[in-house]
Amino acid sequence: MNKAFTKESDSEDDDELALPALPQGTRNYMTPAGYARLRGEFMSLLDEERPKIVEIVSWAAKNGDRSENGDYLYGKKRLREIDRRLRFLTKRLDIAEVADPSLHHGSDQIFFGATVTYANAKGEERTITIKGIDEADSLAGEVSWVSPIARVLLKAREGDELQLMTPGGLEQIEVVAVRYPEPIK
Repeated sequence: MNKAFTKESDSEDDDELALPALPQGTRNYMTPAGYARLRGEFMSLLDEERPKIVEIVSWAAKNGDRSENGDYLYGKKRLREIDRRLRFLTKRLDIAEVADPSLHHGSDQIFFGATVTYANAKGEERTITIKGIDEADSLAGEVSWVSPIARVLLKAREGDELQLMTPGGLEQIEVVAVRYPEPIK
């Protein structure tokens, strides 16, 4: 069979599967730091890593038989990975809506970017920060604004008692504290 009609093993949508999809018709909310990080990754791939790999592939292509040339084969594969990531980042940055959480500094109502401490019925406290889908890190106590806990907490105020649906059933939680970063002067 002609290679032109066979599907390559790496899917074009690998990156889209890695992160949860945005709710239909919404913007990609992120903090200024999260936007800067994604933009930095985009520029690094575009200006530094991709040109290096192109140079390696070009050099390897000049060395003759490409079918057994590891530098050429790996380089072409790495170029596909970089191009796929660049397409993904372009899509995400195009729909990005940068929301500065420091604008709500001093407020007791929960909005995007808030660091919230809440307690369950047993008195166990947890602290989370509501961030964008592309920047949330659960190991650092950050949750996406589309996560179930964030959806329950958004627009609530300190002292509010809320009901959170968990895999174990309905759980009562109380908002203990709401903090925002201080505005940069």
